[in-house]
Amino acid sequence: MRIPHALSLGAAALLALSAQAAAPSRPSPTLPPGYWPEEKVAEVLAKTQEVRLSPDLSRLTPDEQAAVKDLLEVGAIFQGLYESSRHHQALPARAKLEALDKKLGSPKRTQDLLTLYRLYQGPIASTLSNAREAFLPVDAQVSARNVYPVDVTRAEVDAFLAANPGERQSLLSEKTVVRRATAANLRQDVKVLQTHPVLDTLHPGLRQALQAKAKRPDAKALYAVPYAVAYGPELVKAYGLVMRAAQRLEASDVELARYLRNRARDLLTNDYESGDAAWVTGRFQKLNVQLGAYETYDDALFGVKAFHSLSVLLSNEAATQELRKRLGGLQAVEDALPYAAKKRVREDIPVGVYDVIADFGQSRGTNTASILPNDALAARRYGRTILLRENIMRNPDLFASDERIWRAAVVDAHAKELVSEGNFQRTLWHEVGHYLGPDRDQKGRTLDDALEDYAGAVEEMKADLVSLFSLHDFHKKGTLDAAGLRAVQASGIRRTLQNVRPREDQPYQRMQLVQFNWFLEHGLLQADPQTARLSIHYDKYPAVVTSLLEKVLALQHGGDKAATAAFFQRWSAWTPELHEKLAARIREAQGARFRLVRYDALGD
Repeated sequence: MRIPHALSLGAAALLALSAQAAAPSRPSPTLPPGYWPEEKVAEVLAKTQEVRLSPDLSRLTPDEQAAVKDLLEVGAIFQGLYESSRHHQALPARAKLEALDKKLGSPKRTQDLLTLYRLYQGPIASTLSNAREAFLPVDAQVSARNVYPVDVTRAEVDAFLAANPGERQSLLSEKTVVRRATAANLRQDVKVLQTHPVLDTLHPGLRQALQAKAKRPDAKALYAVPYAVAYGPELVKAYGLVMRAAQRLEASDVELARYLRNRARDLLTNDYESGDAAWVTGRFQKLNVQLGAYETYDDALFGVKAFHSLSVLLSNEAATQELRKRLGGLQAVEDALPYAAKKRVREDIPVGVYDVIADFGQSRGTNTASILPNDALAARRYGRTILLRENIMRNPDLFASDERIWRAAVVDAHAKELVSEGNFQRTLWHEVGHYLGPDRDQKGRTLDDALEDYAGAVEEMKADLVSLFSLHDFHKKGTLDAAGLRAVQASGIRRTLQNVRPREDQPYQRMQLVQFNWFLEHGLLQADPQTARLSIHYDKYPAVVTSLLEKVLALQHGGDKAATAAFFQRWSAWTPELHEKLAARIREAQGARFRLVRYDALGD
């Protein structure tokens, strides 16, 4: 089965021009204050590439297709939770814009704003200069997002925890919402428990504790409620849909059905262990489903809150079986890493190659792969599962953008070294890399607890470097040929190239900049002082990667947040004569800067 290519930029532009020529021109309506001006919206959309995902679902049975529809309904619920979790005014602002669009007859002006909302999954955009701005009439984005009180500061939370250390575990749990202990908030949470007795039963003592707080409300005090209560009505509805999907799948895929039943209950208990165990150890047939709140990248206050996502995936069984044959001997890879505190790892990692049917929430976009769950204890007990999204990873139009960036950034001698298979292998071993190395610091703390808002960036950099380190080792052992190694090496350099200066709340981009600067200072990369184009000294690659990996593993095992912050400060330099000059070359060459994914399964 082959997936249709994403619409090329040239074809998209021609279609847009044709549509404009055919359609009668209407004056653009004047919108209320707070909406971005027309030209500013157009500036971003002109740099946006649409990618369409349309896997062939005809080989699914009628019951399997019905189960997919149930799961897509759950996805819509999760999409709303994700948008609301990131901005407290997101859903009302979207509803207001949709009403305005309908009232005005769906002109291009409001349709473009709706497209922008879809692109950014909320009312806050990233501009071409990488600033974060509201494009709808809402408040500016805050670090607390909407999983802490929107007016709270890091200093206030730290002070409250210092005075109330017993509250730390609940307030900084990955699946709780933190609130001020006002009478209205407490009344709202008690009402959810009273309205949904199943939640009251599954969270014994919570209603009584909230009622006790309600007798002495205090807006300066903080408390936390589990996602199961904070989003109670939505998750109770999701529970019913997931259970119905499980029932439909019972005849064709009993293991997937059992996983979904466990995960449905997890949503209400706020404890993912049973679902994660069934997910990671299951051997599913045609479908797989990533469902829950896992990744913490959106939490800009502490970096610990997980945000909701859902992916419905169609398996490529032949590619999956071939890939599983090639994965093995992971303990030897772990033992070769440059750090002393080695651990025992599960060598039978579930890995699958999939086409995305639809993504929602935190997983929506052109995410190429993931490894879950992130919980260290669950990973030790049951392992983790790797999901490779083939119809994104091998999309030729997405790779063409990478190739344009590559050719603009490197000298001509390296122009042909970037190939898509190198990206595939590097990405696969990046995900394996998350499974290796420290999962706790020397004090026994999880890395999220120890490094807080730096944990994500350090972990992603570790995975990048483990991938490059391991593939060099495979070449040395003769299991990866020279051409394959060169493709991976080029992909590793491409990974670090930036088109704008990263913000502090962008963990991926910051760790990529750190790698770039390390590679540059240690001689793997050399920049032409006039053009900023890069030469690559491949003979230095193994030693330079090993030295940075050793440093990153030491930061994780040490668990010293201050030392980690100092490391990032030291290696996050951005200079106009090199970084900005190179970024300008990349911006000029790459074409689209943003990617909007459309899914046939959703009728996009």
